[in-house]
This record gives sequence, structure tokens and C-alpha cells, in this order.
Amino acid sequence: MLSPEEQLTEIRRGTQDILIEEDLLARLREGRPLRVKAGFDPTAPDLHLGHTVLLNKMRQFQELGHEVIFLIGDFTGMIGDPTGRNATRPPLTAEDVQRNAETYASQVFRILDRDRTRIEFNSRWMGRMSAADLIGLAARHTVARMLERDDFHKRYKAGKAIAVHEFLYPLVQGYDSVALQADVELGGTDQKFNLLVGRQLQQSFGQPPQVVLTVPLLEGLDGINKMSKSLNNYVGITDAPEEMFGKIMSVSDELMWRYYELLSFESAAAIGRLQQAAAEGANPRDFKIRLGMELVARFHGADAAQQARDGFLRRFASGELPENLAEVTVHARDGRLGVAYVLREAQLVTSTSEALRMIRQGAVRIDGERLADGRREIPAGASHVFQVGKRRAARITVLA
Repeated sequence: MLSPEEQLTEIRRGTQDILIEEDLLARLREGRPLRVKAGFDPTAPDLHLGHTVLLNKMRQFQELGHEVIFLIGDFTGMIGDPTGRNATRPPLTAEDVQRNAETYASQVFRILDRDRTRIEFNSRWMGRMSAADLIGLAARHTVARMLERDDFHKRYKAGKAIAVHEFLYPLVQGYDSVALQADVELGGTDQKFNLLVGRQLQQSFGQPPQVVLTVPLLEGLDGINKMSKSLNNYVGITDAPEEMFGKIMSVSDELMWRYYELLSFESAAAIGRLQQAAAEGANPRDFKIRLGMELVARFHGADAAQQARDGFLRRFASGELPENLAEVTVHARDGRLGVAYVLREAQLVTSTSEALRMIRQGAVRIDGERLADGRREIPAGASHVFQVGKRRAARITVLA
């Protein structure tokens, strides 16, 4: 078993903040399994690689012998997390939350150890809380402190509405830590305010304040925005092996190293050796293949990873894709751009009429899939590999 100092070294990898690191080391030295909590609001039915940055850190705590609590925010999901929003988020229905929560629970064990994972739903304690209890909870925090939060502050200064129920979200998330008596809470960097509310509420309830550990947000395939299904720049953990592998192969060389840092289980030393080899002239494509195989194998098995790799290389060998894809950016109109305009602006065709003709002929592919609808629009932030015939191809990023 690793010493507390060795555990801390492992935990530091891939983290942004540990608040307070001395507290974490002191708790590790107690020699007991720590209660490590991370909350997920079931706002969408599928998990993607962006979620796995946090899940991988949870798995690491499990391997170090600690108790991991995967908290599904079925109660907070009906409030709607205001983090990063410039407008009130529409709340989900109880039916939406339940359906998505069931999907989350079935997917999470692709990463976490089922036997060492405790699944909780925060409706278990929040559903029993009376109106008087909720008022008492609200009395433990101030409006001034809430307005210190960046997104609330910006909306208040801009005169944009902040619904009263949105102030409840950080309070409920913080109270979850009280109910679970969490030693450590994990979250993305955008959750830092909410995690610190948990520390404050635990102190208010006479508990030792939890250690806050944040992990970076993973950029999507466009290399610009946070990975998100709504921006269509994501790699889903339930994507087919060929689709998952192809998406990894489409990322830029620079973004590939970011994915290695946050997603790969290879050691920091091994990744450093790969970067050194690339600096000395090795082909970055080989390292993307290595990363793609690792990720596909993690979610679909080694045989599926090998088949995805072989299929991808056959396409290169047949001349369907050039080895070094051009990187092109185009600008959207009103947040999205018709696919014919995307092809024209990227100079893969000479006109929109040529683009539509090639689409009708079945000669246009997006990420290897034949495009059948010339009316399709590509949202700002999305990045895809576009092919026109056998000789024209580029990875095109649509910017706002």
C-alpha cells in the first residue's frame, strides 16, 4: 500500500486545485478510507470523455483504497445547475431526471469498480426536507456571498434575471456534503464555488470541512470549447468503436497531448517519452493511434480497438483520406452554417451548387459517414473531418 505522501503524489496528477492540500495529507495519514464524493446531475442521457476526466480521478481514489460516492443529483437536476449560464436553465421534469439517472448508473461502471462504488441520490435527504428546513439551510449563506460567484455577478451587473431557486443550487450541492459527511469532493474547475460552499456548510454544521479537488475541463474535438453534446464536439463513451477511434484521430496534434494528459492511463514518464519522440521527428499519427486504441479498448475491449485501428488504416491505404489532413476554420452565421457553405468556405468545392450536387451523388462524408441531407447545418464550435470524393478532405472547425 502506498504511503500518504505517495498517494498525494498520485492524486496530484491531472488536478487543477487541491484545497487544502495539507488537510488532504493529514486525512490520508489517518490511515482510514476517505469518503470521496462527486456529484453528477443527469441533464443528458449519455456520458462522454469529458465526464471521464472526473471519473478517472474517482477510480484512482478507489485503487488507493478509498470509498467513492457517485452522487446522482436527481433533486438538483430539477433545479438546473446555473454554472456558466448567462440565463436561467430550464429545469428538467422528474421523468427526464429519472430516465437519465438510470442511464448514468448503467454507464458509470465502464470506469468505476462496481464493488467499490456507492451510488447515492440526493433526493434521499432533500426529498424529506420540509419548507422550514430549506429556509433554515438558506439562512446559513448570504446573498452577498452568492453574488461573488462569477456567473451570478455577471448576470447581476448586466441586469439579467437571476431566479431565486438558482441560489438554492449551490446550497443543496453543499448540503449533500453535509449529508454524506464527505472528506473530499471532486468537481470540474467550473464547480469550484459550489464545492467551497460545501466546505462552509460543513463547518456551519459542526463537521470538518471537506477537501476540494478540481480537475480541468476537457476541450472538445474543436480544441476550443468544453466538450459538450450540445456543441457536437464530443466523444461519447457509448460511441461505436470505429466512430470513437475516428474522432480521436481527427483531433489536432496539440490537442492530442491534452487528451493524453487528462484521459490516458499511461504514466507521466511514458507520455513524456512520446512527446520527446514527436519532437525528434516521429509521426504524431502513430501516437494518436496509440491513444485511440487505449480509449476504444477501455470501453469496448482490445479486439474492438484492433479492428477500429485496422479499418482506419485501410481507409488511408485505399486513398480515402490523406495522411496529413488540412486544418481549416470557417465562420458561422447566427451560430451555425449550412453544410454546403461549410464546404465552399473551406474551398473543398467551388460553389454551394457543386456542394449540393456532390451530396446528392453520395460523394460527401462527415467523419467517415456518407452525408445524405444537403440541408444539414453545422453548429459553431463543431469540428469534423469532411471529405469530397477521394482527393479532397480537411478537418473543418466552425467558429462563431
